[in-house]
Amino acid sequence: MPLFWFYNRNQINLSYMRSNTIPAQLRTLIDGEETDFIAKSKRNHPRKQAWSTIGFSIFWNAFVSIFIVAFFGPLFTGKDVNFSVNGKPTTANLENWEELFFPGIFIGVFLLVGITVFIWGILQLIQKGGYFVGTPTRLIKYRKGKLTIKDWEQFSGNITLKTRGDSGNLELELRTGKMRKKNKGARKFEPDTIYMSGIRNVFDIEKKCRIRIKEHDPNPKIAT
Repeated sequence: MPLFWFYNRNQINLSYMRSNTIPAQLRTLIDGEETDFIAKSKRNHPRKQAWSTIGFSIFWNAFVSIFIVAFFGPLFTGKDVNFSVNGKPTTANLENWEELFFPGIFIGVFLLVGITVFIWGILQLIQKGGYFVGTPTRLIKYRKGKLTIKDWEQFSGNITLKTRGDSGNLELELRTGKMRKKNKGARKFEPDTIYMSGIRNVFDIEKKCRIRIKEHDPNPKIAT
């Protein structure tokens, strides 16, 4: 049974990822193409990103809950709720709940946003990763039938590596990204990234990625 392998300039290492474990669609795509490495990522998103999303959602929901308790709290003790609509004093209670309809929808939308963000954070935390294939010209990601292909020239060369033994996490920075607002209204460019989690032979894969990115750098440094 054939084995996929990857090569660096100093040695040959076997990844021992048998061909029958590779999804058929991915196997068809790379058929006949030289491969530097094939790896399976444990998670689809960094844990730090997932916990950050969950933390923000908890803060958001707690903030919204203050308004819910302050606005609807009196109803649970049989008291009236007094508020203004277009400058007109309005009183509402359980018997006259129609006046609470639009304020309830308004607050409910904010609560729904918080719940949605919380669920997305949980999904980020538990989502399993996909397959990554490095070839001399491109990096391919396959996950649940979706193929994402990036040419090596699209990467900036900035790589973050976190290891535990011979396995670890690899984050490759792309040249594309978005401008996001920071403190005091300042805007900062945040690059897109490709994330691989819990991959084996991470040192060899990082080295091969770095070599390929440098080979395809559209603006190579010229020695003086």
